[in-house]
Amino acid sequence: MKKILYLCALSLVLFTCKNEVATEKSETTINQERPEFSIVIHGGAGTILKKNMTPEKEAAYKAKLEEAIRTGYEVLKNGGTSLDAVTKTINVMEDSPLFNAGKGAVFTNEETNELDASIMDGKSLNAGASAGTTTVRNPIDLARAVMDNSPHVMLSGKGADRFAKEQGLQIVEPRYFYTERRFNALQKIKETQKTELDHDDKTAFYDSDIKDSKFGTVGCAALDKYGNLAAGTSTGGMTNKRWGRVGDAPIIGAGTYANNNTCAVSSTGWGEYFIRAMVAHDISALMEYKGLSLKEAAHEVIHDKVGGLGGDGGIVAVDKNGNVAMEFNTAGMYRATMNDKGDLIVKIYKE
Repeated sequence: MKKILYLCALSLVLFTCKNEVATEKSETTINQERPEFSIVIHGGAGTILKKNMTPEKEAAYKAKLEEAIRTGYEVLKNGGTSLDAVTKTINVMEDSPLFNAGKGAVFTNEETNELDASIMDGKSLNAGASAGTTTVRNPIDLARAVMDNSPHVMLSGKGADRFAKEQGLQIVEPRYFYTERRFNALQKIKETQKTELDHDDKTAFYDSDIKDSKFGTVGCAALDKYGNLAAGTSTGGMTNKRWGRVGDAPIIGAGTYANNNTCAVSSTGWGEYFIRAMVAHDISALMEYKGLSLKEAAHEVIHDKVGGLGGDGGIVAVDKNGNVAMEFNTAGMYRATMNDKGDLIVKIYKE
């Protein structure tokens, strides 16, 4: 009897060892398949429902998301840096009236456009940001210039506009940012005499531009061939905002964060909550200090922390191994990702 028990125990040990070896081999294989580079983008989150989207509008969004991410993909494929990929990708979305950034920026209560942006280098932890600019065509370029060519991290208002001009960035008249769609959205919100609208689907407004007056941002996170991460975010802010309100997009650690030890993150959502939750940095911190995966950390921060506070929105992120996360607690988020093999995913709704 003892001999039988001994043989059974020995067999169990050998079986366990064999499985451990197999697991180690499998994990090694997975690590060897790590992508050479990765990129992920968002174009804003909110009550984005298919029933409220025309086929033409849906096609336009998907086409622009694909154009943007392919721009960054080409940079990375050709050996460019993650910082360049992030900047050029966001430029495409800033130049499109479809998104609340650059050309498509929403209007303030005073019927002006005030733009915010930020960018961060995961290798050096250097960062740049701008807030409340009115004449810089591409705010992400200004954020990059602040990071590269100034001793500061954030510039705001007229000083930021002046710095942009001194740096030779493209300056436009404020009317460049005018779009009838965004202007009409402001007028409808003003009629309600509210700064923010209930974005529950039961509201009187079924226009996503109105219901999600506090949403809308574009952003990108990327990993390049050299193992360096970067993230950037650009926005027109909140429709009908007052008193020089600034959201999370230009705030390092809230709207944007990148660290080569963990991940790169760009946020989109109700900025006040994303600032309070320090969303982008918190995802990195959970990975660094608690050993969570990117997916686990993103889910905890967006659903438990932001959701627990009563806020909503989402993030896109890529970790140091090229894994991508596109996490949100809203009905939809404009998003896309590509890996080093050229595999493309473009999505809008919660699927």
